[in-house]
Amino acid sequence: MKITLVKKILRSGSACRKCIEVQNKLEESGQLDRIDQILEAREDDPQSPGMLLAQQYEVDRAPFFIVEEEGKPARVYTVYMKFVAEVLEA
Repeated sequence: MKITLVKKILRSGSACRKCIEVQNKLEESGQLDRIDQILEAREDDPQSPGMLLAQQYEVDRAPFFIVEEEGKPARVYTVYMKFVAEVLEA
C-alpha cells in the first residue's frame, strides 16, 4: 500500500490552514510515519506534483489522500476522519 498526502501551498508560501491541522493530527497520533509521500499543490504552480495529481483525480480541495494498492484502483480521500477510519485504523 502506498499513501500520498497532497497539501496545498498558498501563494504566500505557507500551507493552508486545514493542511496544517491535518498534518498536526497525523503527527500527534503517530500516524504520519504511515504516509509514504507528501506532495505540494502550489497555488502559484499548476505543474507542481500535487496540482497534477489533483487534476488527474479531479480533486478540488486540499488536503487529500491517495491510497494505492496493487491490483486495485486508487482511492482518494478528501475527508481526514474517513481516511483514518477506512485506511489507518482498518
